[in-house]
Amino acid sequence: FTGMGELHIRMTVKKLRRLYDVEVDLKTPKVPYRETITRKVEKVEGKLKKQTGGKGMFGVCYLTVEPLPRGEGVEFVDEIVGGSIPRNLIPAVEKGVHESAGAGPLAGYPVVDLRVRCIDGKHHSVDSNEMAFKLAGSFGFKAGVSQGRPTLLEPIMNAEIVVPDEYVGDIMGDVSGRRGRVQSSEARGSRQVIKAEVPMAEMLEYASSLTSLTGGKGAFQMEFSHYDEVPSQVQEKIIAEAKAQQAEES
Repeated sequence: FTGMGELHIRMTVKKLRRLYDVEVDLKTPKVPYRETITRKVEKVEGKLKKQTGGKGMFGVCYLTVEPLPRGEGVEFVDEIVGGSIPRNLIPAVEKGVHESAGAGPLAGYPVVDLRVRCIDGKHHSVDSNEMAFKLAGSFGFKAGVSQGRPTLLEPIMNAEIVVPDEYVGDIMGDVSGRRGRVQSSEARGSRQVIKAEVPMAEMLEYASSLTSLTGGKGAFQMEFSHYDEVPSQVQEKIIAEAKAQQAEES
């Protein structure tokens, strides 16, 4: 039922139970947080060395990681010259980087908006292979992100709230209490249209709150706008909750 209003979802669930005797498990939507870095880190080492008996594994890469603007994802740049990493093994480094970007160091959310430059490396004529350089790329990426002052990003929504005039003050106060920023307020017939940017995390059960504030006379719609950094005091709570959930699942 993703995308339906909260009240609509509950009514639909009741109908399913009544007509078809179907039980539905309702869960609060999860906020798709992201992680990124806030400073450049030069020449961090990713190294795999296993050369004790038999065929070994060896791969070393040196990476520079730097922040990118919002919405840029993870960019990998090959700057290897002189054969310090064989050409056929550089894609393995990139694969290790992208796979490791799936879970950041803060709370395990995907890492976005940074450039990874592979600037140097070392290899062994016998013991270097794709797996060795994939792991080296992974280790280097994780080290670079951890040293890059990582931070959490959260989705910000464009919300449009329509209410009778007498509720405008209450709605604006409520939006501010949700870490939102009111962008404008204008008349539409006998009602006021309030446009605001509000973190998605603060809007998960907004339909019920709006009904309570306006006696059922308000309506709203929202859509994704952009990602923005989560305030530090809020980050601490999100990280603690994510780690607690990971501990339960492990």
